[in-house]
Amino acid sequence: MRKTLSRHGNSFALVFERSIMDLLHITPDTPLDITTDGSTLTISPQRTRRITPQELQEHTKLAMERFAPTLKKLAR
Repeated sequence: MRKTLSRHGNSFALVFERSIMDLLHITPDTPLDITTDGSTLTISPQRTRRITPQELQEHTKLAMERFAPTLKKLAR
């Protein structure tokens, strides 16, 4: 797909069609990460997800089981 920039006041904008937004599951309120390597521009939805207390507890338990010997040595 080829796009061009549109004038938006003193700036320029890249306009996304609804079909692209639906495909990416983004809305006008979705934060977007914009990165570049100097020649390519990459725009991707910022995916943030809050971890639930139950998930945190499960991950903490796994970490403690896995790293208990090392943590005990470090505590000495």
